[in-house]
Amino acid sequence: MRAAIIGAFFGVLTATSAAAYDAYDPANCNGIGWDDARPLTVASVSGAQRVNFVKSPYDDDFKAAGCPALTEACRKKSYLVTGDLVLVGRTQGDFTCVSYQSPRARTQAWTNGWLPRTALATVTPMAQPALRDWTGDWVHPGGGLTISAAGGGRLRIEGDQVVPAGRDLNNGSLAATAEPKGGLIAFVEDGTTPFERPNAGDECRVRLQRIGALLLVEDNADCGGAGVSFTGLYHRK
Repeated sequence: MRAAIIGAFFGVLTATSAAAYDAYDPANCNGIGWDDARPLTVASVSGAQRVNFVKSPYDDDFKAAGCPALTEACRKKSYLVTGDLVLVGRTQGDFTCVSYQSPRARTQAWTNGWLPRTALATVTPMAQPALRDWTGDWVHPGGGLTISAAGGGRLRIEGDQVVPAGRDLNNGSLAATAEPKGGLIAFVEDGTTPFERPNAGDECRVRLQRIGALLLVEDNADCGGAGVSFTGLYHRK
């Protein structure tokens, strides 16, 4: 059962007692988060043919105390295989908190969980992408981006993302002009606010990187309605 336990991106685990649940417990992996100062990292699963996810203490109806650990009791049934790409979060001892989405996913369904650090190999981003390396139509479950030349070494980034919410839909949009710097495209709102300026709160902040044939997009979850995020690995259409 490959990555069978699927949760909402940045979601929290279901618990029998909400009062006993601590989303900030360092032993709990509930997503990758956003860091104003550090771009997101991608890693490839390596080594063993199958690498099982490892439990947090809140799994099994709060009966996984002592996890994450390299024990049979902490081993989940869900797993990834060599070559799968994950978004990398924080570390806890011998484990790294990751978020995984199948490249064949039709909706934004993510698996968040611990993996052994030794089973992950960092994927180096493209160092100095040319403008043509960015441009094109990029797709991701729920939406996509179009990047086009805007003159003067700048690029125009436009996109939409839609997430089902019960009987309704929540959506978000991007429309910015920005100049790539140091292998990154980073912008705030429409691109007129310097990304280096401290976050003023409730503003859409986005970073883009080229990872192999893919486009890595990350945002701070303030670019649309509740549950809307552009974060993920995009393929050229």
